[in-house]
Amino acid sequence: MLTSEFIRGLDSSAQDVSTAETLPPACYTDAEFYAFEKEAIFAREWLCVGRESWLAEPGDYFTTTIANEPMVIARNRKGEIKAMSSVCQHRAMLVAEGSGNARGFLCPYHHWSYSLDGDLIAAPAMNKTCEFDRKAHGLPNFKVELWHGFIFVNLDPDAEALAPRLTQVAEAIAPYDLANAEGPRPEPAPMMAWNWKVMFENNNDGYHASRLHHGPLHDFVPSNLAEFPPADPAAAGYLRYNGSTHPDASFNATQKAMLPIFPGLTEVERNRLTFANLPPTLSLVMTSDVVIYMILRPDSPQTHYMDTGLLVAPGAMKDNSFPHKLEAMWIATQHIIAQDFDVDAKVQIGLQSRYAKRGRYSWQEGAQAGLNSWLIRRYKAEWERRNPEPPVTPRLAVVSG
Repeated sequence: MLTSEFIRGLDSSAQDVSTAETLPPACYTDAEFYAFEKEAIFAREWLCVGRESWLAEPGDYFTTTIANEPMVIARNRKGEIKAMSSVCQHRAMLVAEGSGNARGFLCPYHHWSYSLDGDLIAAPAMNKTCEFDRKAHGLPNFKVELWHGFIFVNLDPDAEALAPRLTQVAEAIAPYDLANAEGPRPEPAPMMAWNWKVMFENNNDGYHASRLHHGPLHDFVPSNLAEFPPADPAAAGYLRYNGSTHPDASFNATQKAMLPIFPGLTEVERNRLTFANLPPTLSLVMTSDVVIYMILRPDSPQTHYMDTGLLVAPGAMKDNSFPHKLEAMWIATQHIIAQDFDVDAKVQIGLQSRYAKRGRYSWQEGAQAGLNSWLIRRYKAEWERRNPEPPVTPRLAVVSG
């Protein structure tokens, strides 16, 4: 499927929303394209893996898997956050699962043991193995960057820093002070039977809000109040705003904030929802009193996992009524999520049809064009790495006489 012609054809999805068309259906279904995408995107871009608060003490760790790469994230004895492969360098057994607190990681298969930094500490009965260098068999380490309380990792040792390419997004969400926001740890993520891009698109789609979600739980955020600030093509994220019909709107039966308002918000910010997108893994839905974060983790062309968490203003969780207010909000939100999930599953079915085609966008789908531009820039860069232009041989001038 992957040809120069196919890659060039993606340009029609990276235009202004008024002229762009959707990505080819194969980008959501094809195994060859998924393998290409793993290298183009997930092996080179910054991937959100969780929150810094999940690693409160030295020895705390958690595991995750993104695009078929198992990772363990830990706080070492110096208090530094380390990210590394959780694949034992002996026979590929996973050295860590779940989360907890540990002095190091012991492979349960043959008891190779690793430090919280990934160094190989011990390897039993390897004394007769020729030229075995223990220092050469540590767990591969990844680059780590903290951004507003979120932990990002990058498998590419030469990757440029994340924060300098997120200035527009950082300015927009600064009033929420997410580094100090609080929230319960997300429940284990279910598997979603649709491509990760279907989910990312749905999280940022202003067009369907007044159609799919019409009714008292969502109609205070109408599609016609969607805004899409222009983003630098080289940026690592982009924004969507959606005005609300009244201030401090929130997803519950009252349509009003039930929890304490984030104290740094201006009047403008209290009259809209902010959607911040850091592809390929993090989506933020931000109201006056709650921030919902979604961490997407693909594991095949047509399936992914999504960690869904909530953040609230500092101190909000200390209120005795917090669990009950959160439950009321979550019940309403679950109705909306169920509608989204039903649509996403059926979109994935439709994308596999021979009659699926490249569609056109409404102006209310500006975030989709933003995602396309982000993706296609990286798809083309990977294709050029694989297929470099041959060097041009200078032609010698022929001199007569």
